[in-house]
Amino acid sequence: MYKWLLLILLWAASSSVITSQTIVKMLPGYPGPLPFKLESGYIGVGEDEAVQLFYFFVESEGNPEVDPLIIWLAGGPGCSNLHAFFFEIGPLKVLNGKFIDDVPALQVDPNSWTKLASIIYLDGPTLTGYSYTTTSESARSSDTLSASQTTEFIRKFVRDHPKFLQNPMYVTGISYSGIVIPMIAEGIYKGNEQGLEPTINIKGYMAGNPLTNKSGDINSRFEFAYEMALISKDLFESTKEDCNGEYAEADDKNMLCISRINEANKRVSGINISHILDPIFCDNSTTKLIPTVNLIRMRKQRSVRENPIMIIHAQPSVKDTICNVDYFYAMLWANNKNVMKALNVRKGRVTEETLCNMDMKYDYGYTSLPLYEFNVQSSVVHHEELSKRNCRALIFSGDHDLTIPHVGTHNWIKSLNLTITESNWDAWYSDGQVAGYKTTYAHDNYSLVFATVKGGGHTVPQYKPKQCFDMVKRWFAHEPI
Repeated sequence: MYKWLLLILLWAASSSVITSQTIVKMLPGYPGPLPFKLESGYIGVGEDEAVQLFYFFVESEGNPEVDPLIIWLAGGPGCSNLHAFFFEIGPLKVLNGKFIDDVPALQVDPNSWTKLASIIYLDGPTLTGYSYTTTSESARSSDTLSASQTTEFIRKFVRDHPKFLQNPMYVTGISYSGIVIPMIAEGIYKGNEQGLEPTINIKGYMAGNPLTNKSGDINSRFEFAYEMALISKDLFESTKEDCNGEYAEADDKNMLCISRINEANKRVSGINISHILDPIFCDNSTTKLIPTVNLIRMRKQRSVRENPIMIIHAQPSVKDTICNVDYFYAMLWANNKNVMKALNVRKGRVTEETLCNMDMKYDYGYTSLPLYEFNVQSSVVHHEELSKRNCRALIFSGDHDLTIPHVGTHNWIKSLNLTITESNWDAWYSDGQVAGYKTTYAHDNYSLVFATVKGGGHTVPQYKPKQCFDMVKRWFAHEPI
């Protein structure tokens, strides 16, 4: 232990890293002292540490000395981790329509994953949430840059928090972060092998409804739509034949294929892509905030595509799904000046917190936006690399998500050619009820659990909090889920 502390002190003395940490004991909107240990802060990454990444950190409410340390990454890219903090796996929830001293009221979430692990909620890449950059040159990010800067962030965070050096560490997240999660995990393993300090006790990774193989995941929407009775068998089979099974990269000169796709689009135009059972209209009849969503639609190229082609929306924006009024109150809370002061958000650097930065939001087929380059089309190769290491993985999918259907996720998992072990699409349970189905895989020292969550949507813990809590509790404990 003394050796680790000495290495950390020497490295800190020679480093020019810009960091700040604030222990937050009280938050506007919460009645009294927080019942958990919350830290907020910034860590500089990239060239000259121009990218300043903001984070929340909540120590485990169980046993922080031994419980896992996880970093949770949001989707988008460019979506704030306030969504995870308030609506998915965090310790607090926003109360709809209730205020304390003109600030939206907060209450404890009984299904918070902080009861199981110490969690870093990172606003990344740069210009996400409360994160910012000090130079215009560092404002633009990409899949590869986001992965490398997050890897750098993790190593610096552990260096600054040496009490977690020995805790098992997992890289986790949801949605678009499925592209970068295995890249980050692989980067940490390689950094350890190269002797980078401090050594991180990484044990694996976890991803929910993860975008992984962009074309394959989007192609699977057709099969999912058919399986869920959103399109007919005749339409599914004729589209599959006329498009040769390729919808994401359909030939725009194949007019019969395009016609079939347009017909399928009409069938799903009234479906909520994040959860097919949810409405697309708000309760307020004067406002229609969720747009109709096509499986695939023609759209002019936004950036560097040589040919305009069929564009498939990877997911609706949070801005467009604000029928959940809690989102409105979350943004009121996040932009309150007293909240920003309590969190030590750097004054003058961040003027507005938004749930998603739309200047880097992904749509299938786009390779570049003003603030982001989508330069990784598939991260399957990184899963393949991780399968050669002593590593654990949990991949879970809400089975009512049309954004990234469980069908496509299962397809790329099967392409890893792992060996099925004790479970092969067996039911798993929560409170005595079937909560989904699981398949377990292994290869040497690598293990992967794939689980569906019955009735879950795109941001799975938001829809099925108790079931997801039970699932990860067992997985962290190395028990069958």
